[in-house]
Amino acid sequence: MKGFFTLILFVCGCNVCAGTEEFIGRVVTVIDGNTFEVIGPDKEIQRLVLAGIDSPDPGQPYAEKAKRLLEQLVLNKDVLVQLQGKNRLGNYLAVITLVKNQKDPRIELLEEGLAWTSEKNPMAELEQIRMKAVEKGRGIWQDENPTPPWLYRREQSMMQAKSS
Repeated sequence: MKGFFTLILFVCGCNVCAGTEEFIGRVVTVIDGNTFEVIGPDKEIQRLVLAGIDSPDPGQPYAEKAKRLLEQLVLNKDVLVQLQGKNRLGNYLAVITLVKNQKDPRIELLEEGLAWTSEKNPMAELEQIRMKAVEKGRGIWQDENPTPPWLYRREQSMMQAKSS
């Protein structure tokens, strides 16, 4: 096990030198089905959003179930974080894998029908997993026409009073 951690630290160190952003951190808070906070090696807390998927937002059906599943999968666990840029709100997009078993939580969220793939340019491998959940009628796919979170957010922002 000691050798595994040495290897991970070596890989992370090499990637930092090469300019990619990768580190091992501990998930300290789960905010919703695809957003969480990680404390990194610098002891700073960063808010991260899972890249390539979008889970129901608070107020939507299955939002709490998606959050609970993500908590079960990652809360208080060490994860390898690979940053993939930022979203429109300035949060880092990330692909994470659990250090202990190398699992990607996005896969389980999609398999359980608790996430959509990205609105723009969905990743083919993630889209295949989503389609299997659709075929099986899992989670959000039990509903005839579920509202994707990006449309829900647009509807919510249009319903807010406009300031003059």
